[in-house]
Amino acid sequence: MMIEGYPIEGLSIAGHETCIILPTLNLAFDIGRCPSRAISQQFLFISHGHMDHIVSSSDFPVLLGGLPMYVATRGLYRMAPPTIVVPAAIKENVEKLFEAHRAMDHSELKHNLIGLNVGTSFGLTLNSAAFLGEEFYLRKDLKGYIIYSVRQKLKQEYIGLPGTEIKNLRSTGVEVTNTTTMPEIAFTGDTVSDFIFDDNNVDVLRAKVLIMESTYVSNLETVENARDYGHTHLSEVEYL
Repeated sequence: MMIEGYPIEGLSIAGHETCIILPTLNLAFDIGRCPSRAISQQFLFISHGHMDHIVSSSDFPVLLGGLPMYVATRGLYRMAPPTIVVPAAIKENVEKLFEAHRAMDHSELKHNLIGLNVGTSFGLTLNSAAFLGEEFYLRKDLKGYIIYSVRQKLKQEYIGLPGTEIKNLRSTGVEVTNTTTMPEIAFTGDTVSDFIFDDNNVDVLRAKVLIMESTYVSNLETVENARDYGHTHLSEVEYL
């Protein structure tokens, strides 16, 4: 699936697994049962600690697949240790999860684990031909993450000048560009729809692509049913 220039892959089955992959950004949101396509992504952003988003299907009483398998498989294929970003509130428990698997499997499970609080950011270094010369960073949102692009745009007064003249201006310390920041991708974990209308989350609707859950889709369940369990009903999305 291609949306606003971004290929988007993955799957999301309520209560079983969620993993959304953006291959040109080399990242995945949530890991579910660890679909094979997610293994090649260098960055993984976990929205919250529910099993269907971080470890495995809730059908299983043991810790299978998911996050440990993602890290272990990258190690098996001699890929670089991944960078995993989680909400700061669950970082300690995620560390314990890896410790348990190291003890059982006797493997290193090398990775870089980062805990982010709401409102804090993390820079993304992309080795992608699709985004040469562009910068990206991620900000932890209340219910998920937002990916921002950072671009340098030539100031109006310098448009049309020869390249050598612009280079000379730069060499003398003149700022010839303005920095523009744009929300590109917004991703939510499990959430009620109210968060979108919170003034603190305005960039969620400004983003080129919004990926959000809608666990309840039929008329057999009401909006109230969805809200009772912290989810969104499809009928609420129609009015966004």
